[in-house]
Amino acid sequence: MRHVAATAPPEIAAVGPDRLTIRGALTFDTARRASAEGLRVLTASTAKRLEIDFAGVTAADSAGLAVCLVWLARAERDGRELRFANLPATIRSLARISDIESVIDRA
Repeated sequence: MRHVAATAPPEIAAVGPDRLTIRGALTFDTARRASAEGLRVLTASTAKRLEIDFAGVTAADSAGLAVCLVWLARAERDGRELRFANLPATIRSLARISDIESVIDRA
């Protein structure tokens, strides 16, 4: 039996030359597609410094944290600075207990 996602992937959009916004769930059900879409939007941007605003995220779990780490790794590989604004408390808590909060805050 194939697993069907219970929620649609979040929408990730450029809202300025150096700012992205994410809305919707960032969970196990949506992480794969969210990661790919985020990488596509990051790659399309030419800004050296980018901020992703998570204020519109409605749900998040450890897969959401993994997506953040994927995006950070891509930004670093591309020689860019990536910052996160309004991270969901769930992602921040998971980063703290995983002892990687400094990685997320560096962003």
